[in-house]
Order: sequence, then C-alpha cells, then structure tokens
Amino acid sequence: MNLKRMWAVFVARNYEYFRDRAAFGWNFLFPFLIVAGFAIVFSNDNQAQFKVGVFPLSSPETAIQDLELPQGFKETKYLDFVFFSDRDQGLDRLKHHKIDMLVENASPPWRYWISDASPKGYVAEKIFRESALPGDPLAKIMKKEKIHGTQIRYIDWLFPGILAMNMMFSALYGVGFVIVRYRKNGVLKRLKATPLTALEYLTAQMLSRVFLLLFTVGMVWIGCDLTFSFNTQGSLGDVAVVFAMGSIALVSIGLLVASRGTSEEFANGVINFISWPMMFLSEVWFSLEGAPEWVQSLAGFLPLTRMLSGVRRIINDGAGLADVMPDLLFLGVLSLGCLTLAATFFSWTE
Repeated sequence: MNLKRMWAVFVARNYEYFRDRAAFGWNFLFPFLIVAGFAIVFSNDNQAQFKVGVFPLSSPETAIQDLELPQGFKETKYLDFVFFSDRDQGLDRLKHHKIDMLVENASPPWRYWISDASPKGYVAEKIFRESALPGDPLAKIMKKEKIHGTQIRYIDWLFPGILAMNMMFSALYGVGFVIVRYRKNGVLKRLKATPLTALEYLTAQMLSRVFLLLFTVGMVWIGCDLTFSFNTQGSLGDVAVVFAMGSIALVSIGLLVASRGTSEEFANGVINFISWPMMFLSEVWFSLEGAPEWVQSLAGFLPLTRMLSGVRRIINDGAGLADVMPDLLFLGVLSLGCLTLAATFFSWTE
C-alpha cells in the first residue's frame, strides 16, 4: 500500500468537496439549521404530550382556568387544550386522531369521548378520571420517590441519536453515490490505468469521508452545546473516538455497496434497505426496552446501535473507553471485514 497515492486521492476528494460551493455551503449551514430547529422545539420545557378538545366554546381566547372542568385536570402538565364551538367539530378531529380526547365544558357529571384505537386517548382518560376524585385519595396507598443523582434530560439522550443518524446517511449516500457515479462516468476507468490499487483508492475515499463527517459532527456539537449546555459525564475525547470508529464502520458499508454497479438507482435502493432499518432499530428516537427479544438481539448487530450505545454510555453515565471496548471491537471488526470485501469485489468498470 502506497501512502503517497492514497494521500493524493484523499486530497483530491477533499478539494472536489470543498470546491462544490453548493454542497459545501449546505453541509456547513446544515448544522446551524439543526441547532435552530432544536432551539425552537425545546425552547419550552412544558412540551404538550396530549391534546384535549373542549366544547362548546365560541372564543379561542378563553382562559383555561375559566373552564368548568376538574381543577386538577386543568392544572395537569403536558396537556394542550383545543377549543371547539360544537361537539360535531370536536368528534371529527377525534376520529382523525388530531386530538386525543374530547370533553364537554359543563357542570358534573362530565361527558367525554375517546377513540379506542388511540393509546394517548387511553392515558388522557386515566388522567381525567383521576383528577376528578376529591382530595388526594391515592396518597394513602402510593408514595412517590425521587431519583437520586443527576437526572438525564431527554435532549441529552436524544441528541447523540440525531448526530448518529446524520452520520449514517452522509456516510452511506456520500460514498455510495460518488463511487457509482465515478464508475458510470468513466472516471474509475481512467484511474485503472494508474498504479493505484483498489484498496488504496477505497481507503483514501473512506478517510476523506470520515474527516468530513467528524468535521460536521464537531460543528453541530459546538453549536448545540452553546444552546443547550449538555451535561456530559464522560470525556469528549472518548466520545470522538467512538464517533470516529462508528463513522469508519458506516463508510465501510457504503464502500461495500459501491464496490460494484453503475446504476445510481440500484445503489439508492440498497442504501435505503440498509439505512432505514438501522434508523428504527438503533434507538435513535426511542428505546427498544420492552420489544421482543429477537428484535433487541438483531439491533445489537447493527453498527449504528453499537456506536450509539458507546456514545450514550460515555455522555450520560461517565463510562470510559475500556467500558465500551466491546462496541469498539465490533465496529473495528466490521470495518475491516467490509473494507476487505469491498477491495476484493471492487470493479473499476462494472
């Protein structure tokens, strides 16, 4: 393996990327758009989880405290009250799952409607019925305990998943499409006449994409940290190592997909087949706790799952590299295997 040839391809690929002003500008601006989006979404700590329709109310400016509903229900957090002028209008919204519950604004006994097909409606009903009880009868049979230690905010748990998801799509599409397009346009055919080997070319492409991924992640992290002040328990250096290993693994998969073929449509289909299951099974948006055991076992073999597991343990639990070594070894073996297969089956022309 000739390092000078690899360096030449690495530099050329980076020049191509940075000289494309549209692509570079978008990738430079995109992190700040993510920061702005998070700032808007999470600017209010009292994020409504359930929408409750109330009728009959002619004015949308009616104060919540003026409603003839149980006081405890009106004071419950995470409820968003939506006002309707008549029952039929509210029932139409309820049937189409635009609200989770419909309540009549009247004196007791209160009438309410929910959809049996709505899980949120079931929970909203429980909240409504419990709030209508006089006093606090549950205090006699239940006792609330507090979590000791530093509590993890939802955004602290979610943000690594957002970063990992962006890295996954950039790694797979950024490498897969580029190489397939090169092959289709005859660029790889010209490189075949040079002393450059397939392994050198693929390794240089991988290093270039990993460099760009880590640059983007760093920009997003700095911007969001300035906005939300993340509570990082572990070392940021350890986080960078896990992100680097994860990006290498994801790029290696993209190289394997692009090792053959001249059809960008086929490459797009294969990448979608790989990326979408990873996005849903790797706990990017939600935890898999309670899912069937075979689903959790399958998720453990996905590189995005391993990368997220390591990053979250470092950020939220203060783990070190030794604690996440099984995840790093998995990512390393996967990267080596995919890169070897990609170099073995790589074709310059077909």
